[in-house]
Amino acid sequence: MSDKVRVGISVGDLNGIGIEIILKTFRDARIYDMCTPILYCAPKAVNYNKKVLEIDDIKLNIVKDVTKLRPSCVNVFPAWEDDVRVNFGNPDSTLGKYAFLSLKSAVEDLASRNLDVLVTAPINKHTIQSEEFNFPGHTEFLANYANEDNYLMTMVSDVLKVATITSHIPLKDVEKSLTEELIINKLNTFVASLKTDFGIRLPKIAFLGLNPHSGDNGTLGDYEEKILKPIIKRLADKDGFKVFGPFGADGFFGSREYLKFDGVISMYHDQGLIPFKTISFEEGVNFTAGLSIVRTSPDHGVGYDIAGKGLANEQSFRSAVYTACDIFNTRKREKEFASNPLKIKPQKAFSKKRS
Repeated sequence: MSDKVRVGISVGDLNGIGIEIILKTFRDARIYDMCTPILYCAPKAVNYNKKVLEIDDIKLNIVKDVTKLRPSCVNVFPAWEDDVRVNFGNPDSTLGKYAFLSLKSAVEDLASRNLDVLVTAPINKHTIQSEEFNFPGHTEFLANYANEDNYLMTMVSDVLKVATITSHIPLKDVEKSLTEELIINKLNTFVASLKTDFGIRLPKIAFLGLNPHSGDNGTLGDYEEKILKPIIKRLADKDGFKVFGPFGADGFFGSREYLKFDGVISMYHDQGLIPFKTISFEEGVNFTAGLSIVRTSPDHGVGYDIAGKGLANEQSFRSAVYTACDIFNTRKREKEFASNPLKIKPQKAFSKKRS
């Protein structure tokens, strides 16, 4: 079991599809060859989902000590003891407390090195708000916890990796937030992640323009001419990575230009996430780059409309588990490579996601 990645899992919104996609993911026994899962949730809530969803073919092991885990089953750490009323499909501010307790317990064990990686099930970003969680989402909470400013929300699949310079901010605030310093910092974070987390030695990165058609030579806005193009030109001769663009987002994705690049940088949330989810929705993964910890999540929300009906597709959550394990193992290999006096190139670790 020592070679297996210890995967901590926060349960997310109990009225959503979180437990369903978790249980469905770990019905496939092949996943236990790679990892040992620890779910932070009250056992009663897990068993209630098993009963409602008629998922009987999965083993649970209740643990009070996360250093004593059982392989080949889902270990459940009781993150709270309260009896919680689940009402599938309904936002409930009282349940935000338990989503946070699950996340907090998992993060504390991650910080204590009792876990190797964290996979987060979807939360309701409104109902989870409290004095302890006053953040737009998981990404900002974890960056604050890790005391890291240069984090980067990155969407990952086998065919596309998209990073967003700005993430959870209103659209009206995007352009004034896109300073040269921010762009350079986020680019450096992305480059480091592509190398260290995905084993890409010389990343080719495409920048998307801010304005329609990338400003159309200043006709539709001058941000590209004044800010982006000078940055890209200045970085063109840097060693260790290659940058290109800026590209108009519609034509870039419509013509499948993204297939020529290892990574794509979008200026704002929807510019990157809409095409990403269109292309890779069932297998896409949200990864927080730039942190010392490894955290992934599925690329979808709580799914209130299908919660409790057994209709949720677990593929994105499964991909999040495999991606977290891949990144953890790649980081270990890259660290070994860096300290290897012979500089023998390690094998690329990013695995194909199991279906």
